[in-house]
Amino acid sequence: MDVGILSYGCYVPRRRLQRDAIYQANKWYAPGLGGLAKGEKAISNWDEDPVTMAVEAGRYCLDGIDRSLVDSISLASTTLPFADRSNAGIVKEALNLSDQVMSADQTGSLRAATGSLMQSLRMGSNALCLAADRRKSKVASVEEMNYGDASAAVLMGSGEVIAKYLGGYSKTIDFVDHYRETGADFDYAWEARFVRDEGYQKILGAAISSALDRLQISGDSIAHALISVPVRGVPQKLAAVAGIAAGAVADTHMATVGDTGVSHPMLMLALTLQNAKPGEKVLLASFGQGADVLVFETTEHLNTVNQRQAELMQPGLPDSNYSRYLFHRGLLDIDKGMRAELDEKQPGTSLARDRKTVLGLIGGKCNETGVVQFPKTALPVNTTSRTVGTFEDYPLADRCARVISFTADRLAYSPDPPSYYGMIDFEGGGRMVAEFADIEEGEAEVGRKMRMVFRIKAFDELRGFRKYFWKAIPAQRGQS
Repeated sequence: MDVGILSYGCYVPRRRLQRDAIYQANKWYAPGLGGLAKGEKAISNWDEDPVTMAVEAGRYCLDGIDRSLVDSISLASTTLPFADRSNAGIVKEALNLSDQVMSADQTGSLRAATGSLMQSLRMGSNALCLAADRRKSKVASVEEMNYGDASAAVLMGSGEVIAKYLGGYSKTIDFVDHYRETGADFDYAWEARFVRDEGYQKILGAAISSALDRLQISGDSIAHALISVPVRGVPQKLAAVAGIAAGAVADTHMATVGDTGVSHPMLMLALTLQNAKPGEKVLLASFGQGADVLVFETTEHLNTVNQRQAELMQPGLPDSNYSRYLFHRGLLDIDKGMRAELDEKQPGTSLARDRKTVLGLIGGKCNETGVVQFPKTALPVNTTSRTVGTFEDYPLADRCARVISFTADRLAYSPDPPSYYGMIDFEGGGRMVAEFADIEEGEAEVGRKMRMVFRIKAFDELRGFRKYFWKAIPAQRGQS
């Protein structure tokens, strides 16, 4: 039975900050950034982090797949929000996976994601591998121009795989091209030419050649070379040394998404699989204190997954609001006003008791009357029935809804004003009052189709805790 990729998914935030906006704000101090001021980069909203982005990529990956088949879940990131709480465990709850699923956080290196892929392939079970990063960068730095936000997911396992695993090669060398100490906000990077010559070319280049030699695969048979190096020209040079055709080198998406850190190799893999054809060899290479190289061959099952992914991707929205970007990153101290002075304490008791309701958006459906309600309770809201305990779990996260009423509130505090919220009606039954996210002026209207997304609801700054819940966003941009 073949082992490899069963499905994939990726999530790129809607807003795309124009690099020229960064340059225009900082050219008085750093005119040299003008050479990097072309294109755009994906930026997450204030209520997004690696956990929420991983949930979205995981939902895309598991669309149309029986979630009971998932045996383990891992989340790779160098910017995990919690140092002592299972970040992958939060994603597991949001995805409504079984409590018997094994979970693990992978961190410490930009190749944590590819390391997770290789580990899952050796385990042989159905493993959901997730990767997401939301890195901070100093104002007016090269990293600020380059770093973007995104997430990706790959379901590994055996059976009718869409890409068969042919083999891989890994090497670990403590080559410090950049680093960030625990608790620090920003990376410290060494000189670019040193990293290129001693790191990318000698370590990663040698790993690619060694992988092809070990697997007895010629470079010219590689149809897609995914070399996750965010430096122009380096992937092409490494491919040429390994005998891989220049036309096979995949786009790094630096011009449109940016360098997304840990998630970048898997993001490139997902975006490449969308356009690949059956019977093509795909090489994936990542770098970070060593190198990982994996080789796959696509199968006839690829087209089915590709059709699903094409329907889920959302178009980007050009954004030039640089000050909002800084504020959402915690790099600009804005007077929030007295309305923001709220105690956002989340009692651990209620979160434990209602974790399926809060994190999984699990409502209830009466097995006698068919009434759907949120939250699920022992007593029904339907006054025509006096029965007790007839409600079964009813997931609402993946059901679309329609706006019944809404408000745009500029009086209540919001990091991204105005604050939109309203009553929504789910397809198949069930209603709730929900906050709206990622919504621009004019997009909120009665009757608009909405979909639910897992987001940060609020920060408990006093105790260092972030609260998660579900919000509604427009399901299809430009359509009602």
